[in-house]
Amino acid sequence: MKTYTLHVPADAAPGDADALEDAELVRDGFSWGAFVFTFLWFFWHRAWLAGLAILAGLAALSVLLAALPVGGTAGFAAWLLLGILIGLEASSLRRWTLRKRKPVADVVAASNRDEAEAKSFTRWLDRGTEHRPVGRSGGVPMTPYRRPDPVIGLFPETEQPR
Repeated sequence: MKTYTLHVPADAAPGDADALEDAELVRDGFSWGAFVFTFLWFFWHRAWLAGLAILAGLAALSVLLAALPVGGTAGFAAWLLLGILIGLEASSLRRWTLRKRKPVADVVAASNRDEAEAKSFTRWLDRGTEHRPVGRSGGVPMTPYRRPDPVIGLFPETEQPR
């Protein structure tokens, strides 16, 4: 199972079907596109700041490898490790760039993108029929408040009130 996050426009009301036209679904996990195409993948997804930061990091690594007496195998390993890091962090950086204009509205676990889209869209449309309190995270429902238990132990019946 893969985890996906649904991002809808910040001004969208829960249950609004028109907001789903501008919604984006981001899969959590390794991104082969970002691994292979690096900063171009970020520019394609309109993550301009992250793409520029990746481009600057690639340029810095290129200058560093040219300045140091590094062999071909070590240089290839450095490029490969940086590519793996970019692939691992691509979805997090994409969510980071979406957070202001399209905050997270839902998180779902699904076996593929179509199933995740169906689940998250159905949940979004169902939210319009019921009222749920919304937390500070920008649309993710809060859990109900539970008062703390007066006992901090494994055996509350053995403790005497003071």
